[in-house]
Amino acid sequence: MPHKDPEKACRVVFENLEEIPVWPQLPNRSFLESMYVQCIEGMPAVKVNEDEKRVYFDTSQDLTSEIEKFYEKYIGGDLSPFGISETYAQGLHNFLRELEGGVEEIKWLKGHLIGPITFGLTVADDKKQAVIYHEQLMDTVIKTLGRKARWQEKKFREVCPGAQTIIFLDEPYLRAYGSAYVSVSREDVIKYLNECFSELEGLKGVHVCGNTDWGMLTLTNTDIISFDAYDYTENLALYPGEIRNFLDRGGILAWGIVPAVFPEPEQIAKESLESLLDRFEESLTLLAAKGFRKEELLESSLITPTCGTGAMSEELAERSYKLTSQLSKAIRDKYFS
Repeated sequence: MPHKDPEKACRVVFENLEEIPVWPQLPNRSFLESMYVQCIEGMPAVKVNEDEKRVYFDTSQDLTSEIEKFYEKYIGGDLSPFGISETYAQGLHNFLRELEGGVEEIKWLKGHLIGPITFGLTVADDKKQAVIYHEQLMDTVIKTLGRKARWQEKKFREVCPGAQTIIFLDEPYLRAYGSAYVSVSREDVIKYLNECFSELEGLKGVHVCGNTDWGMLTLTNTDIISFDAYDYTENLALYPGEIRNFLDRGGILAWGIVPAVFPEPEQIAKESLESLLDRFEESLTLLAAKGFRKEELLESSLITPTCGTGAMSEELAERSYKLTSQLSKAIRDKYFS
């Protein structure tokens, strides 16, 4: 979210995302709350330069000792070394305090963090080589992210014992999967995601804001696939067999039908509840033409923005959240009342 005030951001969330509130990530508040910096606590050899807005792994010295200490903590099973402190996530900690204060009748809570592929391709070592190509460090990255996901799940259950949990891995870099910029195998993508998912007991999701190999994601252990339905339903429809298998095993599609950062931050100002409902139904019809019943799609669906709203103005971000809530209600009223 674009907000700098965590209390205001949480208020927007609780007022609009009543069904499944999500903690707000606030990169405009601090560089440390950027998605690829927020998760670094607990990783060995990682360095942060706030002045240069840079995070990297220092491989100039022998890493043996640091990595050994990391695995000792990992094997020990204590989640506290893998938590996310308030310095790195003021939005998260304000969200948890709000929940402790007694937000009523919440059935679901959603957490999130950067996925291993996107982190591994974004953050480099001191020689400017992406850490995903450093086998030893990449293993610690995957294990750290998995434990941070588990830590979030644990925190949610502590403050709201009756709620079910959803933890998402955000993988925007998978938009470039298959290109010269992402030389990572299909097998490794599936393996890295599954290792993170293996830490979780509740529902697991993966988000890609753009086009990717959707069939590949259906082969992971994810329960929810979040896709940009505003612009890319046609691409998803190219995988009818894989989507069929995904839905048959209980999978859920999160339709990113409400514009956020993509396709452009200002697009949401041009949309209304009516125009978005029309666009959703066009997308629904497109998938139904591939052999799916509309009823089964609707029963296995969530409505979301296309992506995060961090690059939007506060006003437009709040409009995106409001329309998400209104659209979800309009779809339920039309098809389930």
